[in-house]
Amino acid sequence: MPRYALKVEYDGGGFAGWQRQADQPSVQGAIEAALARLEPRAHTIAAAGRTDAGVHGRGQVAHCDMEKAWDPFRLSEALNHHLKPARVAIRDCARVEGDWHARFSAVERRYLFRLLARRAPCTLEEGQVWRVSNALDLEAMRAGAKYLVGHHDFTTFRSSICQAASPVKTLTSLEIEAVEGDAGTEYRFRLAARSFLHNQVRSFVGTLERVGAGAWAPERVKVALEARDRAACGPVCPPQGLYLMSVGYPRDPFG
Repeated sequence: MPRYALKVEYDGGGFAGWQRQADQPSVQGAIEAALARLEPRAHTIAAAGRTDAGVHGRGQVAHCDMEKAWDPFRLSEALNHHLKPARVAIRDCARVEGDWHARFSAVERRYLFRLLARRAPCTLEEGQVWRVSNALDLEAMRAGAKYLVGHHDFTTFRSSICQAASPVKTLTSLEIEAVEGDAGTEYRFRLAARSFLHNQVRSFVGTLERVGAGAWAPERVKVALEARDRAACGPVCPPQGLYLMSVGYPRDPFG
């Protein structure tokens, strides 16, 4: 069966997450339903990452197996037609080898978290950012973030229901910038790693927000990391504002 890689964009606000649910809408379920309109049968797709409810995808990658040899452009166009009105879009599509896997062939994931600091509630940005009321100390957050980069046991920043075999991961980079925009001051956290633990990014951002707010000294991040204890973590921030931006492969299937 011909296999295709799909680059997927979605607004996670209307879904119970990526993974198919029996009684709730999911991104996986929406795409599989669209595939069934093209080839009437049960479809099962796999993705590079199973994002939680409310988390967005800008460059999620999935793969599907088809019976017919589709032209990739026509397949993406047909899927986008049948995905309406769900807030899901196939941004690109490519034919791949039969043993290529969206999850297991991946060598890097990149995430973005958007945190907006302003007193007024969000209107246009609602559901797309995490809003806090006061400005944050950018340099303090950068100082705290330095303790997280590298190869560590991230038990402190791992969800209690995380199913990963080991809490030991390598965080390649964690960069923070402040951007002045029409909506207010936005702090953007950009993270890269081969793979992430469940709730790891949201645990990082929630903890670093406490540093930026002055409630934690930057050095407390190091203490929390070395504690290897979930109780030492700062608050886990909400999913709004988190985006899976891209997935890296030894050879980019989309060229």
